[in-house]
Amino acid sequence: MTECFSARTPQQAVAALLDRYSPNRLLLIGARELPAVAAYQAAHAQCLIDHAPAGPLPAELAAQRFDLALVVDCLEHLPKRTGLELLGGIRNLNASRMAVLVDLQASAWQETDFFALALQASERFQRGDQTLNLFTYDLLDYKQVPDWLNAKFWANPEMFGKFWW
Repeated sequence: MTECFSARTPQQAVAALLDRYSPNRLLLIGARELPAVAAYQAAHAQCLIDHAPAGPLPAELAAQRFDLALVVDCLEHLPKRTGLELLGGIRNLNASRMAVLVDLQASAWQETDFFALALQASERFQRGDQTLNLFTYDLLDYKQVPDWLNAKFWANPEMFGKFWW
């Protein structure tokens, strides 16, 4: 299998995500400073950015909803179970969109762990010996509607809309 690396840098990919979603409320977990986030905040003064250190979300952030959650330089410093709980909690309760930038070699994670959480592999970046992976989740497009999900494939399509019981 050949590995395909992105021509962009991780910062450019994060900046593209921020431009695409234009969040008004952003949750940054892990990395204290991210140049792409700082540039976005400078251009969008109305954007409220909350930061959480690597680990479980503090109670005041766990009770809030965000437009986008960025998890950067976080999972490499957490036990896998804590990371799974963090990502699952954010996905289910705190944000409809999430991006995770992780070095799989420096952590106990595998790509399939992210797929199990409904995240998609977006890009892979190479810098020297380090490989970073960007995984994204968007509630609106994480699952395609199956083509069979319509009245044409019902047991009795000729009866569709005629009887209500």
